[in-house]
Amino acid sequence: MAKQIPDPTRDTPLEAVIGLEVHVQLRTNTKLFCGCENRFGASPNELTCPVCLGLPGSLPVINRQAVEYAVRAGLACGCTIDTGTKWDRKNYYYPDLPKNYQISQYDRPLCAGGTVEIRTGDEVRLIRLTRIHLEEDAGKNVHSEEFPESWVDLNRTGVPLMEIVSEPDIRTPEEAGAYLRMLRLIMLYLDVSDCNMEEGSLRCDVNVSIRPRGSEEFETRCEIKNLNSFSNVENALVYEIKRQTQLRNSGGQVTQETRLFDPDRGETRSMRGKEAAHDYRYLPDPDLRSLKLSPDWVEEERASLPELPIPRLERFRTTLGLSDYHADVLVRDPSIASFLDECLRLGGDPQEVANWLVNSLREEMNARDADAFGVGLTPQRLVELVAAIADGKVSKQKARDVFRALLESDDGVDAVIDRLGFGQISDDSILRQAVQEVIQEQSNAVSDVREGKEKSINFLLGQVMRKTKGAANPGLVRELLLDTINKG
Repeated sequence: MAKQIPDPTRDTPLEAVIGLEVHVQLRTNTKLFCGCENRFGASPNELTCPVCLGLPGSLPVINRQAVEYAVRAGLACGCTIDTGTKWDRKNYYYPDLPKNYQISQYDRPLCAGGTVEIRTGDEVRLIRLTRIHLEEDAGKNVHSEEFPESWVDLNRTGVPLMEIVSEPDIRTPEEAGAYLRMLRLIMLYLDVSDCNMEEGSLRCDVNVSIRPRGSEEFETRCEIKNLNSFSNVENALVYEIKRQTQLRNSGGQVTQETRLFDPDRGETRSMRGKEAAHDYRYLPDPDLRSLKLSPDWVEEERASLPELPIPRLERFRTTLGLSDYHADVLVRDPSIASFLDECLRLGGDPQEVANWLVNSLREEMNARDADAFGVGLTPQRLVELVAAIADGKVSKQKARDVFRALLESDDGVDAVIDRLGFGQISDDSILRQAVQEVIQEQSNAVSDVREGKEKSINFLLGQVMRKTKGAANPGLVRELLLDTINKG
């Protein structure tokens, strides 16, 4: 059951106004403006060069793949692509920013407008986007309780980021979580980022204010920086909305500031005053030419987009007839949704395949920390297993053992069934003999069946299965029992 996220403004005359700034690290091979490797987990300062260190005389060169990824993200969200965008310098000082400026985009973002559809309960809403722009990441300050010094690791400096800025359309912590989850899912479907929040590939700044419900005016907001999990976003908002509400109700004033969230204490605390755009003294970067994108190329990128989460969800529900639960679970993992589609292409039964994916395959994915295609089972063999059950070659109960054996072997389904000795008896003469023996031995149960007591047929079925050591085809056994009893 999904965790219920409280809405601190429910049943009050106030409402929250929430906007998110999401930073998505792109999975390019190299950094945004140099040839250094874009990789997590290297030794400190191993992946650096004169360009990302900002040394005199070094010149940046644009990473084409990063631009392509950002354009695809913008198209997937319905943004307008600026085919003549430019680069700007965002000036500020911090120890992990060696140039003392960040190359970003200011007044002409690569992507403008767009929406993200979210679903909370039965409600469907469109959250508008302000912009998606490209920028380089900063480094990382490293602190330790064991030593008085702090260190700077510049491996992350220059890594390509997309900043996705929403309009202040979000009203509750639950909606914020739903928005962030959907945005992450879209990026995974596009394969532009691994969106690993633990490694910082997806992180979020939240802006929140409080106003009278129904008002169109914006009031003083606070920003909560560097939230790196869905629960942190939701819990930080719950606390901050309560804090601002209590401050307002007591006659106090909300101060525009930047705050940090302490997940251990479940509270936000003041970090510094909130900067405005003019504080950064934006100016066009003189070392980088404007980006000129061909409209035809943009349309080619649009045409190559994969099926996105919401359309796929509707197809699974309507065309395939899957339950809301199954469709939702499958769509939330791009690899398992693609695995289902491949099974369907091979002729697999949608309902039966979906059952195996939602239950057994997901369990193995979690145990092995792998995606659907990495657990050791191909779509072809899962389709064959489902067909073997339908054809009476193996029972559903024994099929679970066959499934696990398939993960550890390259053998075909029939070979595994034979090796395990799980093949079902479907020979009519053998089954009829077992049925006759059970009918003779269980005359009372046979009489109960003739009197309409349906539970007794299950008892007789169980007796036949015991005689055949579980190898009989239960469907055929039930038919033979009823046919024999009715004729007798």
